[in-house]
Amino acid sequence: MLDSVEHTLGRPIAPAVREAMATVPREEFVAEAPYANRAGEQGGTRVLAPATVARLLSALDPEAGEETLVVGAGVGYTAAVLAEVVDARHVHAVDISRRLVYDARRNLSAAGYDAVLVDRADGARGLPAYAPFDRILVEAAAVEPPRDLVDQLAPDGRLVLPRGRGADQTVVAYEPDESGELREAGTAGPVSLSPLLVEGEQAGAGVRNRTRREDAEFSEQGYFAKTGWEHEWIDWDDRLTGTDR
Repeated sequence: MLDSVEHTLGRPIAPAVREAMATVPREEFVAEAPYANRAGEQGGTRVLAPATVARLLSALDPEAGEETLVVGAGVGYTAAVLAEVVDARHVHAVDISRRLVYDARRNLSAAGYDAVLVDRADGARGLPAYAPFDRILVEAAAVEPPRDLVDQLAPDGRLVLPRGRGADQTVVAYEPDESGELREAGTAGPVSLSPLLVEGEQAGAGVRNRTRREDAEFSEQGYFAKTGWEHEWIDWDDRLTGTDR
């Protein structure tokens, strides 16, 4: 698997990450062809290919003893690899899906990483109770690092994020400058990850229904969104005042 990963990356894996990936029993996290270098689906979530995990973690550049946050726990594999590098007690992971949190906890326990903390949370808001973090890895795409995650990064920390939309994504490493603002510290090649979800967007989240009052107001104004009210809520005030026709 690791030889295939290095062939895909076109360069050696960072030594600490390579050793960790060689140690973690991937079969505890991936049921079908666990050591194949390809992405897959398990339990309703996308499992990252080992090459993608190696790309993200090499960009993160973790070291022993560093407090680390993984946004997007998934099946728990990335958190396990980090546990081999920094020690399980220093790994914290969050996921917006409660079911995935339970799955990750179960997988990590089976693999011997019970000390990894996995919690249900909106990843864009991080895990403030355990901040600051020396390393933050976002396993979901966004156009820029969420402000809450930036605030939870240690002054000399590093945040890694797949930046972009759709298939146009690049792994970007950020570090704070002297003023505390993030600056780009390097890139690590292309990836294709699902977008970072916020509360209410996850599978199984409640669906908002239009109220009778709102129906009446729409009827009076003579406007109905072609794609559904929820998709065009942001311009509703303009519609009411007549500034957007």
